[in-house]
Amino acid sequence: MPELSFSFRLSRTCLRAGALFLLAFPPIAAFAVTAPENGQPAIISGIGRVVDGDTLDVGQTRVRLEGIDAPELTQTCQTATGETWECGKAAGAMLRKLVEHKEIACDRTGNDRYHRTLATCFVDGIDIEEAMVRAGLAWAFVKYSTTYVDIEAEARQEKIGVWQGQAQAPWDYRRNEWQVAEVAAPKGCAIKGNVSSRGRIYHMPWGTWYDKVRMDGGHGKRWFCSEEEATAAGWRPASAN
Repeated sequence: MPELSFSFRLSRTCLRAGALFLLAFPPIAAFAVTAPENGQPAIISGIGRVVDGDTLDVGQTRVRLEGIDAPELTQTCQTATGETWECGKAAGAMLRKLVEHKEIACDRTGNDRYHRTLATCFVDGIDIEEAMVRAGLAWAFVKYSTTYVDIEAEARQEKIGVWQGQAQAPWDYRRNEWQVAEVAAPKGCAIKGNVSSRGRIYHMPWGTWYDKVRMDGGHGKRWFCSEEEATAAGWRPASAN
């Protein structure tokens, strides 16, 4: 992987008072919530665990970082000289560097269709999403938010991270991986539902373990056409780690 220079000239360094209070006074428990809104916590805080370049587990809550899309862990990009590097793994490593063993405060904005919490998250006063985009290790997820478009433009201009050479947007990468997988999948339903000692887990075509899961028809394994179908049937998404 090429050497990357990360700059944290961050403009959004403020979190609302509740989150700053949590950061200044860490909760006794490893996971804490404040200010419930409609049965959902407005602020989620605690020590985070990195799932991939744009997803964290904070306590028992899986948080999808709002407004960005990082390369998938299996995804590669190219340097300015055409060399291949593992940009997906680099994104995960960057997020881990930002948050590992640190108190995180996440400002909840809603839930996505897979029931994951959407949130803007902060660590040491740093907007984590902004840091990822500024480092060239995440795209502004313009389908859902334009918050980080200007930050992405700066990273493009500086040719850092994924912008140093050719790179495929993660949404295009996922679509292409799906198209390849659905050719061999029954009725084009390319999601693998596996059953193991860890429970019922589904794997997406771009997932780290997808190719390792053998769909031999035994032990309750099954195919799914969508993540909604898989979750409704009681399967949970695979961990990237």
